[in-house]
Amino acid sequence: MEKCNSEKLPIYMQIVEKFKHDILTGRLKNDEPLPSMRSLSKTMNVSLVTAKKAYDTMEELGLSYTIPGKGTFVNYQNLETIKEYKMMELEEKLSEMLIDAKNHGISKNQIIELLNLL
Repeated sequence: MEKCNSEKLPIYMQIVEKFKHDILTGRLKNDEPLPSMRSLSKTMNVSLVTAKKAYDTMEELGLSYTIPGKGTFVNYQNLETIKEYKMMELEEKLSEMLIDAKNHGISKNQIIELLNLL
């Protein structure tokens, strides 16, 4: 697993976002074990405190669950909530982009054409 280089997000949230992406794309399956915190901290070259904060956040978001003595596992319980949150986030970003485009004389139709090309 590679560390993201998003300066906007704290490192622990970059880790959470990476796991979230892997869960949403099916790369990580429900009940699949995640690396130990120690292993994650070594692999990602982050402190154990950062790895723990990432795992705690994932558990708070419903992305994982921990069984003491066994490890941390993927949890799909909140998958739909995560997708809805992502859609709201995208809607906000797209609204900002549309306003910016409108201010520069770019129409919605031109943006739709551009999206269709992607």
